[in-house]
Amino acid sequence: MFATPAWTDYFNLSFKPIAMYQLSEISTRAPKDLEKDDVKEATAKLLDELDELQNLLYAEAKHSILVVLQAPDAGGKDGAIRKVFGRINPQGVRVQSFKKPTEEELAHDFLWRIHQHAPQRGMIQVFNRSHYEDVLITRVHGLIDDATAHRRFKTINHFEQMLREENNTQILKFYLHISPEEQRERLEERMHIPRKMWKYNDADFKEAERWDDYRKAYEDIFEHCNKIPWTIVPSDQNWYKEHLIAAKLHETLTGLKMEYPLLPTHRL
Repeated sequence: MFATPAWTDYFNLSFKPIAMYQLSEISTRAPKDLEKDDVKEATAKLLDELDELQNLLYAEAKHSILVVLQAPDAGGKDGAIRKVFGRINPQGVRVQSFKKPTEEELAHDFLWRIHQHAPQRGMIQVFNRSHYEDVLITRVHGLIDDATAHRRFKTINHFEQMLREENNTQILKFYLHISPEEQRERLEERMHIPRKMWKYNDADFKEAERWDDYRKAYEDIFEHCNKIPWTIVPSDQNWYKEHLIAAKLHETLTGLKMEYPLLPTHRL
């Protein structure tokens, strides 16, 4: 019924468990022999099928999908959400962005603000940033020590396992892998291109100076929070990023072997 995603060999390379690698060993760009137009055509077919797969997920209401998007500043999370999930029925997809915690959120445990947005059965929930910010930016800025970070790693693993076992939640964790050169170019575009100026934040340039610290923190996350594996998505080229995310979501949904519920008179 549904097509097999293209370029399976490239997917297998991109989707190996990240604990085997350091980010410096993974390209941020598409393989040179891929044609952009061919990839975009394949992506369009996947997106058409994702709309039907989401409808099936919603109707069957036995599973849920949690998509976690993490990336450096200007990594392309907003674009991925718009291009990959924008054509899916909005009644079946929810997006939650996690920014700096409020005073109320800080007065609770670090997962309190996260858990209330976990997806119900039949839904796709997208996290634009996530619970991983509490072992990322907090660590880079010295707000928590290493011992606290490692306790949180264990809590995160238990949390994700609980969602999977108690609510049939399939968790897809994507790191959008860009180069520092690409990040600099995208940040500078926000100073000159009118439609992107609303994203400009001078603090992003200061955070970019901590590139090595963030990379080290991410690699520690990949090492300790990979019971549900990460997908590292080369993201310097948006068309390739969108294709890989769409393909992984397509692969996950088709793997659930879902069926539309039948009326009692049609059941065997």
